Amino acid sequence: MLSDVTTPQDLDDRFRETLAALPAAQRRRDPADPVTDDAPLTGAQVLDLFDAQVTSRQLDLAGRWLRSFGEGFYTIGSAGHEGNAAVAAALRPTDPALLHYRSGAFYCQRAAQAAAEATPADQAQPAADTQPAAGTQPANGTQPAADTQPAADPQRAVDPGPAAEPEPADQPEPSGTEPPTGGFAAYADAARDVLRGMVASSQEPTAGGRHKVFGRADLAIVPTTSTIASHLPRAVGMGLAVERLRRLDSAGRRNGAGVRVGSGAGATHAPWPPDAIVVCSFGDASVNHASATAAFNTAGWYDHAKLRIPVLFVCEDNGLGISVRSPEGWVEATLRAKPGIRYFSADGADPVQTYAVAAEAAAWVRRTRRPAVLHLRTVRLMGHAGADAESAYRSPAELAEDLDRDPVAATARLLVDSGVATGEELLARYDETGWQVRRLAEEVLGEPKLASAADVVSALAPRRPVRVARAVADAAARASGPGAGARAEAFGGKPPELTGPMTLAQSINAALADGMLDHPQMAIFGEDVAAKGGVYGVTKGLRDRFGAARVFDTLLDETSVLGLGLGAGLAGMLPVPEIQYLAYLHNAEDQLRGEAATMRFFSQGAFRNPMVVRVAGLAYQEGFGGHFHNDNSVAVLRDVPGLVVAVPARPDDAAPMLRTCLASAAVDGSVCVFLEPIALYHTRDLYADGDGEWLAGYPEPGAWVAGHVPIGRARVYRVGSADDLTIITFGNGVRMSLRAAAVLAEEGVGIRVVDLRWLAPLPVADIIRESSATGRVLVVDETRRSGGVGEGVIAALVDAGYVGAARRVAGVDSFVPLGPAARHVLVSAEAITDGARTLLAR
Repeated sequence: MLSDVTTPQDLDDRFRETLAALPAAQRRRDPADPVTDDAPLTGAQVLDLFDAQVTSRQLDLAGRWLRSFGEGFYTIGSAGHEGNAAVAAALRPTDPALLHYRSGAFYCQRAAQAAAEATPADQAQPAADTQPAAGTQPANGTQPAADTQPAADPQRAVDPGPAAEPEPADQPEPSGTEPPTGGFAAYADAARDVLRGMVASSQEPTAGGRHKVFGRADLAIVPTTSTIASHLPRAVGMGLAVERLRRLDSAGRRNGAGVRVGSGAGATHAPWPPDAIVVCSFGDASVNHASATAAFNTAGWYDHAKLRIPVLFVCEDNGLGISVRSPEGWVEATLRAKPGIRYFSADGADPVQTYAVAAEAAAWVRRTRRPAVLHLRTVRLMGHAGADAESAYRSPAELAEDLDRDPVAATARLLVDSGVATGEELLARYDETGWQVRRLAEEVLGEPKLASAADVVSALAPRRPVRVARAVADAAARASGPGAGARAEAFGGKPPELTGPMTLAQSINAALADGMLDHPQMAIFGEDVAAKGGVYGVTKGLRDRFGAARVFDTLLDETSVLGLGLGAGLAGMLPVPEIQYLAYLHNAEDQLRGEAATMRFFSQGAFRNPMVVRVAGLAYQEGFGGHFHNDNSVAVLRDVPGLVVAVPARPDDAAPMLRTCLASAAVDGSVCVFLEPIALYHTRDLYADGDGEWLAGYPEPGAWVAGHVPIGRARVYRVGSADDLTIITFGNGVRMSLRAAAVLAEEGVGIRVVDLRWLAPLPVADIIRESSATGRVLVVDETRRSGGVGEGVIAALVDAGYVGAARRVAGVDSFVPLGPAARHVLVSAEAITDGARTLLAR
C-alpha cells in the first residue's frame, strides 16, 4: 500500500483499514454528553468536527482526481492539517480570519458555524465558543500571564479612548452557535466553493476563477494567496484597527451615536463586532520569513508600549517547507521567544486538546486584547502538491509515521472509543461525503470560466471618475458649509487659503489637514510623522490638531507600516501611511504588490483595502546625497496592476491630486502611492533666486471643484508659440524643463511642457494629443534609462501610431552617488536644452 510516496489511493486505503480495525465501545454514549468525562466538547460537536475534516479530506482527493485528467488547476491540499477544524470551532464565525492554504477543514467548519448562526435563536445549540472546562491547562504547561488586564493606553497611544471593561478571567465568553449535526449537508456550500476554485470556475464566490482561495465576506474570511507569511503584517494592522474601532464603537454607544465610522466620503460601518479578534494562520517554514518576523515584532512592540493588538497567530507546523525541514525544536523556540506574544501549544491530531487550547487562547486574546500564538503540530499527507515527489527527500518510514498521526483517523478513533459512533457508521459518513463531493466536482466541471481579459481584470481596480469628482465636490461643500467652523478652528482661525503662497510641502500639509477634517476615519502614521512632523516637516502640527489616535509614529519597519495600513483599510479606516524615503519602500514592496493590489482582484471587490501611501522620493537633494535618500527607481510601482502612482511637482497640483487620491481610496477602494519629490518640498523659485514662481496659493473650498485633477490627466505649460517641440516629463523634470524652455524661447523656439502628474495610469490621451501637436517629442525622464518612465511614454506613442520624431533624455543606469558625482548620472536642465536642440535640428 505505502511505498515511497503517499498517494490519494494510499491515504484512502489506510483510512478505511483504520476504521475497520477499530473495536466498538462496550456502551454507546449520548452525543449530547461530553465525548469523554472531562472533555469540553460533546460527542455531537466532535462528530461535527469529523464531518468538517472528512469534507476537507474528500476535497483533497477530488483535487487530485480533477488534476488527473487536466480539469483541476490547484492541488495543494489540507491533508494532515484537518485539526484546524477544532480551531475554527473555538472561534466565533464573526472573528476575521486570514488563512493558510491548508485550511480546508477550518473553512468548512466556519461555513457551518455561520449557517448555524443564521438559524432562529430558539433552534440554536449551546455555545461551542466558550472557555475550556474547569481545570484545563495550556498544553505547553505555562501558567496564565499575571497581566491579564489591558493596561491603560498612554496619551500617545493609537487608541487613547476609554478602555472597555475586560471580562473576568473565570467567566465564559458570550454565547455563540455551533454547527448542526447531520453529515455533509452543513458543509456542501463550502465544498462547492473549494471545488469551483480548483477548476477556476467563474462562479466561484470569492475570486471568481482568478485563483483558488479560502475567503468569503459573509464568513469573515479574508482571501489571501500568501505562501510566505506576507499576510501576517496585515493581520497585525487589522488587530490594531479592530481595537481602535472597538473604542470608537464604545464611545458611540455611550453617546447614542451608533457605530458609524466617519461622516465624509466613504464612511463605513465597523465590519466586525467590537470584541472580535483576528486569527491568522501560516506554516512553520513561514516563521523564518521577514514578513513574519516583522509582524511578530510589531505585535510585540505595540504590546510592550501598552497598545492592544487582539491577534491570534496560528502556526500549523508539519515540519516541512516543501522539502526543507524545520530543525527539531526550532519553531517552538522561535515562537516562545517572541516578546509580547503569549505562547500556546497543541497537538493537531487531538481534536479535544486542540479545541481546549484554541478556546483558551482565543478567550485570552479576546479578554486582554493582546496577541498570542497557537503552535499547532500537524503532519503533511500527500506531499506539498500534486507534482511533489516526496520520495526524493522522505523515507517510507517517515511517511508511515505521518500516516499514524492522521488527524481524521484520530478523530474517528475518539468517536469510536467513546461510544459516540462505530467504525462502520463513520465509514458510511466518509463514503457519503466522498460521493457528494465527487458529484459536486462533476457538477462544477461544466461551469463557465473567465472568458476574456476584460473579465479577468474587471475586479482589479475600478475607476469611477464621476463619483470621485462628486466626492471632491461634496468635501468642498462640507468644508465651506457645515464644517466651516471646525475647519477654521483646526487651522487656528487662519485657513491655508489666507496664508499666502505655499511651497510643495506646505500645500501637502494643508491638504492632509483638510483630508483629516473630511474623513474622520483617516489616520496618518509612519516613522517620525507625529512628534517631529516628518523629516521634512510635511506633517508638522497635524498630531497637535487631530490627536495621537489619528497621527502617530510607528516603529522603524516599512513592511509593518504598510501592513498596518493594509489591515486598517480592510477594517474600514482610510489609512495614509508614510514611507520615509523611496529607497526604503523596496524593503516592503510585496506588501503593495502581493497584498494591497491583489485584494479586490481575488475577492471580486467584496474586500478592499483603500490606502494612500505617501513616499518621499526622487533625487536632486542639495547637500544630502547618496542613493538611500536620492532613489530614482519607480519601476516596481509602475509594474503593479491597478496601483495609482501620483507625482505632484507644483504646490497648486499637490493639494488637488492628494484630494483625488483620498476620494478615490474612499469611493473605489483604490491603493494610491503619492510620490513626493523631496528636492521640490521647499523650492520657492523657478527661473531666478527670489522670483517665487514655484510657490502657489492654496485654493479655498469653493475652488476645489474647478481645480479638480482626475486620475490620469496631465498638465500642459505653453512657452512661446508652443508649436515647435513637446517635452514630456514629471517631478523634478517639470522645473528643469520649464527652465530649459525659457532658454529656448529666447532662441524663438515654442515649446509645450507636459507634466504627466500620474505615472500609473499614464495620461496616454494627453501624451498623444500634445505630441501630435508639434511632431517632435523630447521625453525627459529623471528615472533610469532602463526600466524608467520614459520607456512607457515611448511605448504609448508607438502603440498609438505616432510618426513624428522622438528622443529621450534620461538618468544613467546607475545608483545615485554622493555629492557632486550625482550630476554625472542625473538629468540636468542643460542636458534637456541640448537634447531639444538635437531634436529640432533633425
